[in-house]
Amino acid sequence: MLDSIRRFFDRHLVAEAATEDAEHRLRLACAALLIEVARADYATPAEELAVVGRAVRETFGLSSAETVELLRLAEEEADNVTSYHEFTALINKHYTKQEKIRLVSLMWQVVFADAKLQKYEEHLVRKLADLLYVPHSEFIAAKLRAQAERDGSG
Repeated sequence: MLDSIRRFFDRHLVAEAATEDAEHRLRLACAALLIEVARADYATPAEELAVVGRAVRETFGLSSAETVELLRLAEEEADNVTSYHEFTALINKHYTKQEKIRLVSLMWQVVFADAKLQKYEEHLVRKLADLLYVPHSEFIAAKLRAQAERDGSG
């Protein structure tokens, strides 16, 4: 009887913990990519960091404290990353096409936050969109939407 109870808890609690861990890693991957986009031009304007924070908070429904902690961890991840593959592979495994397009849209919002499009930023967003298998037409549409929102016509 004790074994059956233990198996029940192992099966349900371990599965729940694994799901929470996977969700945390996925959030961390998305936040790290947004931070990388903010850093792409070797400057990190406050406007871009504010957009990263807002995007993470709203996308994942986090409190301010949770957002600060996730961004702190994401910055550490971004500081130590050697390849975007670990992030994009996780996102590709768990995100739908629409969720990946939404992530690329958030990247563009970060890029346009300071009203300056730098070639390094555009290159990185293009590279990440390719790694996320976002079609080029969706990449361009996301860029135009973010630019229109920034210019106040969207």
